Amino acid sequence: MARIPLTGIERRVDDRKVASRWFTFQDPSSEKTVYKGRIHLRLCFDGGYHVMDEAAHVCSDYRPTARQLWKPPIGSIELGVIGCRNLLPMKTVSGKGSTDAYCVAKYGPKWVRTRTVRETLEPLWNEQFTWRVYDPCTVLTIGVFDSWGVLEPDSSDEAVRPDYRIGKVRVRLSTLRANKVYRNKYPLWVLLNSGLKKMGEVELAIRFLRTTPTLDFLHVYTQPLLPLMHHLKPVGVVQQEMLRSAAAKIIAVHLSRSEPPVGREVVLYMLDANSLAFSMRKVRANWFRIIKVIAGLIDIIRWIEDGRSWKNPTTTMLVHALLVMLIWFPDLIVPTLAFYMFVIGAWNYRFRAREPPPHFCPKMSLADAVDRDELDEEFDTLPSTRLPEMVRARYDKLRTLGVRVQTMLGDIAAQGERVQALVTWRDPRATGIFILLCLAMASTLYLMPTKMVAMASGFYYFRHPILRDRMPSPALNFFRRLPSLSDRLM
Repeated sequence: MARIPLTGIERRVDDRKVASRWFTFQDPSSEKTVYKGRIHLRLCFDGGYHVMDEAAHVCSDYRPTARQLWKPPIGSIELGVIGCRNLLPMKTVSGKGSTDAYCVAKYGPKWVRTRTVRETLEPLWNEQFTWRVYDPCTVLTIGVFDSWGVLEPDSSDEAVRPDYRIGKVRVRLSTLRANKVYRNKYPLWVLLNSGLKKMGEVELAIRFLRTTPTLDFLHVYTQPLLPLMHHLKPVGVVQQEMLRSAAAKIIAVHLSRSEPPVGREVVLYMLDANSLAFSMRKVRANWFRIIKVIAGLIDIIRWIEDGRSWKNPTTTMLVHALLVMLIWFPDLIVPTLAFYMFVIGAWNYRFRAREPPPHFCPKMSLADAVDRDELDEEFDTLPSTRLPEMVRARYDKLRTLGVRVQTMLGDIAAQGERVQALVTWRDPRATGIFILLCLAMASTLYLMPTKMVAMASGFYYFRHPILRDRMPSPALNFFRRLPSLSDRLM
């Protein structure tokens, strides 16, 4: 083996090439110095990267490891942990239910922990904490837990019993107005095998203080989130997850030795270390999120189709007028779109969120009406510990879902192959028709003004339903007849 002291490894903060070195192998079990060979290595500590310990969408810090690359802070965040209300009893002591609650907050590399309030369902802490803020697009995480360390265990099993999670709150700093105090009560939700459960409420006071000029603060929004090395020499997704897992374990070991200690289960819950586990509930929730995002585009398409069907003749005539204006004055297209986005943003200003800042939404997460079997599958470990019959049933269900995904991917591939078949002569007659049509279109557009062709095409598209055929258009029929490579699959 070759022993390499870490103090002798070079450190770098950029992408410069590090000199390689030869290291000699030694046999630790032998007292004699015998040549065993050498190994050629290029070693360095990369301080230009940021190793995430949280998921990317809830990250609280994007600074590189090397301190000399840090930029000055743009402000600070002040958190006041006031107390909890209506907590559920977590354990039974002397014949009555009680909770020994404490609060943990995390922002960036700094973790804080309140004192433990014993045997009360409405603990009061009234403790205040402050963090420096280097990027407004970050998330502050606060968690409430029930402590088992305050009890005198009667057995070794209770001595190692982990602290129970009561709930968690996330606050995105970019949603907070500067220098305004937000004092609100947040519900504490926990998703268990039995379903969604409300554990109580936590009262927090949050204030974001901006210390930089307005222009410097707005300039941060134009800067990249991650350091420069992530763009010069990107780290792969698999390696990022490995680094994140290692960072979470290191932090858990470090905080377990702090005073007061923070348990490993607390750290993993705060960091969402198990967020990559498969969940059918999250699959459906993400699908509904996609539908909600493209809902505006769907409304525009529906509005165009309504105008094309002449359901409201006045609207259809206005669409014709708008079409003529945009065709004859194409310079107005971009300004019109920009002004339209301005009007939408100004109109939505009336409906902006004021109190409280955004928090977990059980409805959007589909946690309020989730199937028990899917919850059991979500909380199952890897490898599975369930009965073989249950695992087989879930596998069959997953195969059914995979068939739908497989069919959808095949349809997408087939449409792309049909587009390629227009010019690849897989169907000689179809390719011949297409290139002759392209030649005729090019000749027509060379001879006729482009504005006249565009206006005629628009009027033809919005023609009255009496003048249209119910059957699909010849162009669509032609495209559907083009060959794909689906027939070559075994």
